[in-house]
Amino acid sequence: MIQLKIDENLHSDAASLLRQRGHDVLTVHEQGLKGHADVDIANVCRQEERTIITLDLDFSDIREYPPGDYHGIIVLRLKNQSRASVLNVLGRIIPMFDSESPVGRLWVVDEHQVRIRGGSS
Repeated sequence: MIQLKIDENLHSDAASLLRQRGHDVLTVHEQGLKGHADVDIANVCRQEERTIITLDLDFSDIREYPPGDYHGIIVLRLKNQSRASVLNVLGRIIPMFDSESPVGRLWVVDEHQVRIRGGSS
């Protein structure tokens, strides 16, 4: 089980899917953090030891958000950001949690691949 935070730019169905697969998930909406600055969201994730899942490409800037300083950052870099596309990609990466820890790492996920930067398995 991974502790995750779903950013405000993802539909609540993303949280539901992850919960159905046995993960501990909180959302930015549920915690009343909608509209807060990225750095504030990142700090909450660090305090809660949660991996953030987001469409916000700003989180992929390792100078601003060094992967080793966080409990994991997963950036979905999708051309098609529809609900169905996001759920499809999430469904593809969920099994990776069994073999690849996101802790201290940046995962950049697109429709075809997952690039992982920082840390080690």
